[in-house]
Amino acid sequence: MRLHEQLLTRMNLVGRYGPGEVHINGRRLTDPLVVGPGFLLEEWVARIAVLTPEALAPAWEQQPRIVLLGSDDRPTEPLKGLRSHFADRQIALEVMDLGAACRTYNVLAQEDRAVIALLFP
Repeated sequence: MRLHEQLLTRMNLVGRYGPGEVHINGRRLTDPLVVGPGFLLEEWVARIAVLTPEALAPAWEQQPRIVLLGSDDRPTEPLKGLRSHFADRQIALEVMDLGAACRTYNVLAQEDRAVIALLFP
């Protein structure tokens, strides 16, 4: 699904997404990634099951207030252990399907909110 054209060059926005892919800044990305308005980390973890507080270090450095985790395969077990790390930092963690995370991220980023998205296409 195509969302819109990116008009602000300094801001990373999801241009479109689909099964197994996310397009950011005109680039097709197929591996898990972390995206923020001024931040993009492409070589990250292989899957949600290996998320640890240490793996989230790049996310913590961005000082987000909201973290969106988007995946069409949403295991809950690894997230149970991570929720306390988000709560300790007073960061909201929202888990949703990939499309919803992409759309929500774009809206919040354009509102200049402190948001990042952990996307698992």
